[in-house]
Amino acid sequence: MTGTLETRPDRAARSGARAQDHHSVGELVGQATEQLSLLVRQEMALAKEELAEKGRRAGRGGGLLGAAGAVAYVGFMTMAGAAVAAFSLVVDVWAAALIVMGVLFVIAAVLAAVGRAQLRRATPAKPEQALDSVKADVDEIKGRARR
Repeated sequence: MTGTLETRPDRAARSGARAQDHHSVGELVGQATEQLSLLVRQEMALAKEELAEKGRRAGRGGGLLGAAGAVAYVGFMTMAGAAVAAFSLVVDVWAAALIVMGVLFVIAAVLAAVGRAQLRRATPAKPEQALDSVKADVDEIKGRARR
């Protein structure tokens, strides 16, 4: 057939291309090890960044709560003085001071009990996104290994 061009590569060229597409088991294991190592490093970096962000948020929140507590403390001291002054119109000043002190100690005991219960139920800080990502990676690796 004259005038036609052969567009298919010859058999030798095709077998050379296939040989380049196939890698030895050692090369594949090396690539898998390298990729797994990279994946682990990336997951660790994600976990580190997530914990750092949570730490920054906790620090800011703790500082604001501390400031709020200091202002509230001053307010409660003023309220206690006003309560003592109000009760002193009905009973002696020393009795009014003891009544207000007793009420404040009861409130403090209740708050301490509730706070202690909350601390017992608190979960430790953990990088949830990174853990979810690692679980997904493990599931993906298991799925590919079964193929």
